[in-house]
Amino acid sequence: MTPVSFYDPAPEARWFLDDLTVSRGASEHTVTNYRRDLDRFIDFMGSRSITSATPNDVEAFVRELSIGRDGHRPLAPSSVARCLSAVRSFFKWAVREQIVEVDPTGRIRGPKAAEDLPKALTVAEVELLLGSAGVGDDARALRDRALLEFLYGTGARVSEAVGLAVDDVALASSRVEDDFEISLVRLWGKGRKERIVPLGSYAVMALEAYLVRGRPELAKRGSGTPALFLNLRGRPLSRQSAWEIIQRAAGAANLLKEISPHTLRHSFATHMLEGGASVREVQELLGHASVATTQIYTRMSPQLLSEVYRSTHPRAQDPTTSKTG
Repeated sequence: MTPVSFYDPAPEARWFLDDLTVSRGASEHTVTNYRRDLDRFIDFMGSRSITSATPNDVEAFVRELSIGRDGHRPLAPSSVARCLSAVRSFFKWAVREQIVEVDPTGRIRGPKAAEDLPKALTVAEVELLLGSAGVGDDARALRDRALLEFLYGTGARVSEAVGLAVDDVALASSRVEDDFEISLVRLWGKGRKERIVPLGSYAVMALEAYLVRGRPELAKRGSGTPALFLNLRGRPLSRQSAWEIIQRAAGAANLLKEISPHTLRHSFATHMLEGGASVREVQELLGHASVATTQIYTRMSPQLLSEVYRSTHPRAQDPTTSKTG
């Protein structure tokens, strides 16, 4: 077996990234993140003329990321852990493909990242944000309102929203009971995993207005694309543009908080749980592979948990008012 090439153009890294895309169905966003993190490792190894990585080399790489050298700022523990995860995935692949015999990352431990609880908006703050999105009736305003209503109404990731095609949204309601109708959207999550989620009435109204009066105007400016959300040039809306739309709405609402597309996803999950949805139900709506990922939201509302505890635990009642035998 030959040593892995850590010099530009690092063909093994390119093969690995190609495999992520073709064999595992990784999204463009995921592949971009892996490429960036592997580039860091390739630069580190190439600058030291290392062609066969050892555990000591990987440890040195992790240490350098943590303390920052050669003009680079230190990375946060979560970023260091993410880089190490990318390198670990690469070497596992290299062993499986018989490019290397031993995985040098096997015994390496990354820094323990601080667990940041997701930050959610209150219901009142969400209403203020949505009410400030896209004031007006032009194509851009209709699009902005539809996007924000969609993100909060479905809990979709921003990558899922901007990756939608018009045909993924069924605004023609599907009757599920004699007196109840819902609309549905097909989302494509991580690894192109498909899930169907319902659309609330506010999101439906905003999307209908956008599809009838907004999107056709934007589509005229492009060369034709099935994408649901379009930019002002008639092309598919980017994740960065979605972030900017939310920033404009937050500024118009005078919300002095750090708000991103993911904030609406966090808020969706929190408000669903506070409204009585189970963790399993929210897991399905969010498209989480593991319920453990969803359970982090249960720690976000201590007031709610306290109320549940007081109303359900037999020894949590006020002893002066509880019944005695």
